[in-house]
Amino acid sequence: MRSKFDQQLELLNVELIRMGALCEEAISAAAKALLDGDEALAEAAKAAEQEIDDKERAIESLCMKLLLQQQPVARDLRVISSALKMISDMERIGDQAEDIAELTRYVNMVSASSRLHIGDMARATISMVTDSVDSFVHKDLSLARAVCDEDDKVDALFLEVKRELIDLISADSSKGELGLDLLMVAKYLERIGDHATNIAEWVEYSLTGTHPKS
Repeated sequence: MRSKFDQQLELLNVELIRMGALCEEAISAAAKALLDGDEALAEAAKAAEQEIDDKERAIESLCMKLLLQQQPVARDLRVISSALKMISDMERIGDQAEDIAELTRYVNMVSASSRLHIGDMARATISMVTDSVDSFVHKDLSLARAVCDEDDKVDALFLEVKRELIDLISADSSKGELGLDLLMVAKYLERIGDHATNIAEWVEYSLTGTHPKS
């Protein structure tokens, strides 16, 4: 019985890795679509978001089977409950990547991209998502805590983008609408960083039994 349970836990890890990879794909495609004005990449980000939704339902079903059929002990319960929380955050990450992709049709980055740190924000959040999922799979508490520290860098980049947008609009008031759209993009990326932090905090709970914010 335990052998079957361990196999299902391993499947849970595999499915979480796949969902995490889809999140990375969605963020990367959305950010590149925005920076390059590539509508095909915007559509790819939207397609990835649909796959993320499907993966969330599949993992949720697997977790329910583990809870109902295998009678997990306390440590296993923490792992499964943490996975359920994590996929909720990953689903939101997919939503926000899709929101960024949706803005692609309204934003022309040609005149602004060299002065903005949005690309840096996207790369930082992708790294946070990757590391948060890896910390769960590898039971790596130090990596989970490092993700939480990285969120401060994303927050600092968000403030930098805000300053850059203020300068952009001050120099040319006709770029006001562009500035507002890009501020929304930066806010979506900042929220993705928050969701990656949430994932890492649930990893800490699964390993220690204590949530950092409790």
